[in-house]
Amino acid sequence: MKRTLQTMIMTVFAVLVTSSFAYAEYVATTATGGTFPYFQLGCLVMGGLIITSLKHRYSRIYMTEAVGSFALYAMLVALFTVPVVDALKTLVS
Repeated sequence: MKRTLQTMIMTVFAVLVTSSFAYAEYVATTATGGTFPYFQLGCLVMGGLIITSLKHRYSRIYMTEAVGSFALYAMLVALFTVPVVDALKTLVS
């Protein structure tokens, strides 16, 4: 029961982070007129599925480790989107 509850919590967290990423990218791309990053969204969804399945399969993975690793992965994926790269370019130059 505990294993199923932790898997559901991880799934809810992954869905919330992915949906907030999609909303933020939608707002950023409509403001600049760019294209929506479907590839990054797909990578984020696949990463969430993999981390959730690993959490379900191996009971020794702590809940905080799984949530933290997905949060770090989401930040890594967000770093390689067009609005962030453009912001870094203007910051450097």
